[in-house]
Amino acid sequence: MRGFARRLARLTISLSAVGALLACANPTQIAPGTPFNQVEAQMGQPNFECVRPDGTRRVIWTMQPAGQFAWGADVLPDGRIDQMQSILTDAYFKRISLGWTADQVRCEFGPPANISGVGLPSVRETVWAYRYKQSGVWNSLMYVYMGRDGNHVTRFHPGPDPEYDEDRLWR
Repeated sequence: MRGFARRLARLTISLSAVGALLACANPTQIAPGTPFNQVEAQMGQPNFECVRPDGTRRVIWTMQPAGQFAWGADVLPDGRIDQMQSILTDAYFKRISLGWTADQVRCEFGPPANISGVGLPSVRETVWAYRYKQSGVWNSLMYVYMGRDGNHVTRFHPGPDPEYDEDRLWR
């Protein structure tokens, strides 16, 4: 039990440090056109980045898999960011289009909280789940179905996050 308590204490300290950093940074108040090196000095290194097909560099600071928030921006050719945006929101999820590839989803939202499968073996689909606050209030997951090939969006919808289901504690 001591080992568990020690790990729990370290996790709590780590999450508190991340929370304190982000509380000080307030990503949504970073002005468009801010040089990326200044953003990085304020926010720390992004924990995910990719290059879009047009060559634009996408950077994301995400709290997935356990957290419900992520911020993203595109780094323009001159080294400045376009706009820092909260990306795990209902409004931002509306950007998803049917047919998007897994790479497009990952580049837009960062890595999901989890990846699982659903359905019978003959029609099994890959499902990505992003933990977020639906309507800014409800502990939810945005489920993004990647079809049988696991690589193209076939549908997406929000649902309750079972991690916050109080009944699960009694199972």
